[in-house]
Amino acid sequence: MTTTRVLTGDRPTGPLHLGHYFGSLQNRVRLQDGGAEVFVLVADYQVLTDRDTAERLDEHVLGLVLDYLAIGIDPGRTTVFAHSAVPALNQLLLPFLSLVSVPELNRNPTVKDEIAHSRQSSVSGLMFSYPAHQAADILFCKATLVPVGKDQLPHLEVTRLIARRFNERYGPTFPEPEAMLSRAPLLLGTDGTKMSKSRGNAIAIRATSDETARLIKGAKTDSVRTISYDPAGRPEVSSLVLLAALCLDADPVALAGEIGDGGAAALKKSVTEAVNERFAPIRARRAALAADPAFARAVLRDGCVRAREIADATLEEVRTAMGMRY
Repeated sequence: MTTTRVLTGDRPTGPLHLGHYFGSLQNRVRLQDGGAEVFVLVADYQVLTDRDTAERLDEHVLGLVLDYLAIGIDPGRTTVFAHSAVPALNQLLLPFLSLVSVPELNRNPTVKDEIAHSRQSSVSGLMFSYPAHQAADILFCKATLVPVGKDQLPHLEVTRLIARRFNERYGPTFPEPEAMLSRAPLLLGTDGTKMSKSRGNAIAIRATSDETARLIKGAKTDSVRTISYDPAGRPEVSSLVLLAALCLDADPVALAGEIGDGGAAALKKSVTEAVNERFAPIRARRAALAADPAFARAVLRDGCVRAREIADATLEEVRTAMGMRY
């Protein structure tokens, strides 16, 4: 039986938060523990897609690796690697770009959205080629499953298109990877908008219990005293209820009923206690790992070695298929 190979990852632009954990991180651990071969990409080159420079990059990269290890990523079963450390992966970008047209890249809705939310008045060619670069990320290791949110589906379709066109033009080489959509509901940030590293509205996985309490205390709610779970009608309150329910493995409707007429203060107290209890062991592991950063760096270094071996082999296969073995 063929082992499922999974590619997933994050841009190192800041600490991972609770939205990341419930949206994708815990699922990576489940896939790993279920026997899938998991590759986790630290997408350092992609930091530059919407930024002039990659500030504090080394700190953010190390922080990602510490977060991964703390939540249960096992370097003995999962390969954690950095974009920039795998030259052969990035060499795949050139033949892949030849397989997609400028209009196809131009009308990608995910890229349009990312450009609209960019910090820059104009974007670089790296942003424009982002979907093809992601195709290289996915296909270099011949991943068959890619966990994505709905907003990332257009990127995956470009990857499938590139794989299909390469196979048609040069012979069967790449699988067409399938999307694995997260069933996790969206967690809002403390300001009532999508939880995001860049918006300053997120609760970091590594946050202390006091920081967590302060952030939740300042979270946006509404003026209705009775707590209910109504994501459409009361999004901010419902997101807090959902966060507590996820931490407690409880039903959000039942949990809201237990808080009842306690109002926002009782809700925030319940959420704070639930988050701090759920993440206490993860935070303790992370603090212990952070005290010995050499281990996390060794994990990343070893992962990069393995990724380079796989990427080199794939690039050789591509060169052979394209008649570029000189």
